[in-house]
Amino acid sequence: MKLLVTDELSKEGLEMLKRGSGVDVEVKPNLTHEELISIIPDYDGIIIRSGTKITKEVIEAGKRLKVIGRAGVGVDNVDVDRATIKGILVMNTPSANIVSAAEHTMAMILSLARNIVWADGSLKAGKWERSKFTGIELSGKTLCIVGIGRVGAEVAKRAKSFQMRLIGYDPFISPEAAVKVGVRLLSLDRALEEADIVTIHAPLNASTHHILGKDQFRLMKPTAMLVNCARGGIVDEEALYEALTSKKIAGAAVDVFEKEPPTGSKLLELPNIVTTPHLGASTREAQEKVSLEMAEHVKLFLTEHRIANAVNAPVGKVDAKVVPFLMVAEKLGSFAFQLVDGPIRRIEVSCSGELAALDTKMLTVSALIGVLSNVTGESTNIINAAAIAKDKGIQVIESKVEEASHYLNMISVKIRSDGIRRETRGTAFPSSEPRLLGIDGFDVDIPLEGDFILTAHSDIPGIIGKVGTILGRKGINIARMGVGRESRGGKALMLLSVDDPASTEALEDIRKLGQFHEVRFIRLSHLKPKEYMII
Repeated sequence: MKLLVTDELSKEGLEMLKRGSGVDVEVKPNLTHEELISIIPDYDGIIIRSGTKITKEVIEAGKRLKVIGRAGVGVDNVDVDRATIKGILVMNTPSANIVSAAEHTMAMILSLARNIVWADGSLKAGKWERSKFTGIELSGKTLCIVGIGRVGAEVAKRAKSFQMRLIGYDPFISPEAAVKVGVRLLSLDRALEEADIVTIHAPLNASTHHILGKDQFRLMKPTAMLVNCARGGIVDEEALYEALTSKKIAGAAVDVFEKEPPTGSKLLELPNIVTTPHLGASTREAQEKVSLEMAEHVKLFLTEHRIANAVNAPVGKVDAKVVPFLMVAEKLGSFAFQLVDGPIRRIEVSCSGELAALDTKMLTVSALIGVLSNVTGESTNIINAAAIAKDKGIQVIESKVEEASHYLNMISVKIRSDGIRRETRGTAFPSSEPRLLGIDGFDVDIPLEGDFILTAHSDIPGIIGKVGTILGRKGINIARMGVGRESRGGKALMLLSVDDPASTEALEDIRKLGQFHEVRFIRLSHLKPKEYMII
């Protein structure tokens, strides 16, 4: 086995790789892209940091390449999709910098609370302004943690030692899991209203982009402070600037920016903000952990085929008869998740018919991916889906039934959330086309593709026409329609396959009609087929 290291790795990390591993390690820093392409065919693995780009061309040239190890968290410099298609495992080290990020957060909080930065500047300017820099104690103050993942939990541990009151917001963690780290869950608005200090530890994705903006800053106390050591883009920087200049909040500490470096940012001009250049993981210990952890993981994979911290889905062996149902399971999972509004407690995946006699573990994992891809910013895949579900306190159940009514095969995904149970059912028919067969107690046969508007209402004449009129006014085209009902005049369900996204305003107009128990927009168009090795 030959392993190439192209970026700086600690001495201890290199020694771990070489020590009795049966792996021939070669260190070649400062390679050009062309040089890397020319030599990569000779290697089974490569370890990089941020300095080397693993492009599609590099991956295509790596005929023997089995693993790409990124010593660090981000994999922006790796074409992960291409690596996945080629069956190359991509690893990173997401846990190596957790403590460093948590400690940097506490340092930023203390800097704000005790005016450290401004007092330092004043004293060095020859002034002695003790009364000007009177601070606040953390003891007894309320800390709101937005995102109670690994870093957020470490911050909670440290904040408890300061005798702070801990509240938090995380829509994808159960209250029981939050209580284990000492945090009381609240709605975001309520948490912001109560907080003396708000610290962010959420991933950046579509649901968290600008989650803190003008409306949120209006809810905060004028004495409150904001700390962001997570990701730029979670906070609306224009809104933050306005909140700081108008004294809607007292101060902020920011380690991350939407654009880095933040050249020309107005935030850098303000006197009530502490800034650092993305230093959350920049400690000697974290950098050492990154090197040792990556060296260990790559070594174990090359020598023992053991996988840890994979960020993509490696090529797995899947029965050819199961393959058409993988996308069905993922879409059913995503659909079912979008039918609930609270934290997921339990996911049950049931396979009926001929599927029951096959190895269907990948169908359960695919359904999990569909659910969890909506929950986390992490790359949810066949490697980490089960682990993420466990971390979130989600119970996962797989069951099989030999007989399937009306169809040779059927998959059912049931989700439970705070006493609410929702179910989606589907199959691959004809050939490999994903089809939705039912939602809860309603039978609805419609292709499972694109985006949908779902309504639950009373079965009375004119409902379909009224909805169609509203969507027509909004310029939303209906591609297909499926309906189901319990009985004439009873509860009914309508599912519209639409070519255009449904705005919040359009959904609200439908609700205002008065006969609707439920109106939702279900997005599935973002889900893409994945490639697997077939046996």
